[in-house]
Amino acid sequence: MTVEKKAIQLIALDMDGTLLTSDHEVSARTQKAIKQALDQGIHVVLSTGRGFHTCYPYAEQLQLQSYLVTANGGQIWTVEKELLDQHLLETALIEKLYNLGTQVGVEMWMISTSGVFRGEAPDNFKDYEWLKFGCQSEEQQKLDIMITELSKYEELELTNSLPTNLEVNPKGVSKARALQFLCDKIGITMNEVMAVGDSLNDIKMIQEAGVGVAMGNAQEAIKKVANYETDTNDNDGVAKAIEKFVLG
Repeated sequence: MTVEKKAIQLIALDMDGTLLTSDHEVSARTQKAIKQALDQGIHVVLSTGRGFHTCYPYAEQLQLQSYLVTANGGQIWTVEKELLDQHLLETALIEKLYNLGTQVGVEMWMISTSGVFRGEAPDNFKDYEWLKFGCQSEEQQKLDIMITELSKYEELELTNSLPTNLEVNPKGVSKARALQFLCDKIGITMNEVMAVGDSLNDIKMIQEAGVGVAMGNAQEAIKKVANYETDTNDNDGVAKAIEKFVLG
């Protein structure tokens, strides 16, 4: 597909399956491309389903200079660790989701404002503020039960970060909405954004960005809505997209 050349002012990068290789590392070529973009005054924003605490070390490594979108847009941060925006799940609801997942027999994780609970629950859910619920299973039947049950809650936003999982945020929360928030703050439009991702939690930002890029390893739904398909996360896909559309 031919993509019109745009003046990109912000690069939004998903992390797992996109920025990071299968070994959870950033390749040398990708680090170089990001540095060159930063040197041109372009915002490079990690836009991830991860919580802040597992995202921030990569922002430090890459010497990013502006913002972070975490928990699928549940929080927006500055790199100076100032919280700009936050959307929480009701405590009673996340406890219900955990109990449902236990009954169905799926693996679960929950992101609170202070950290991640993986495969376990806190002694008291009320002691925490909750950003995101996730579950996964290699058994499609179990995943289908979870999708069916969670779809009954109008106050929830359902996505995934792999075909084998399900991610839950408050209704209306998305990476796209978070990026629009940042565009308004910076004084640019979504047309000046390049967004790169691989999964359903990336689909809205890829659709709404001026240049939406699907990874070579992306889910088919992402490839269908993207302007462009780059290489895989293990073959410098992010670097190649930055080189093509930003560094030229």
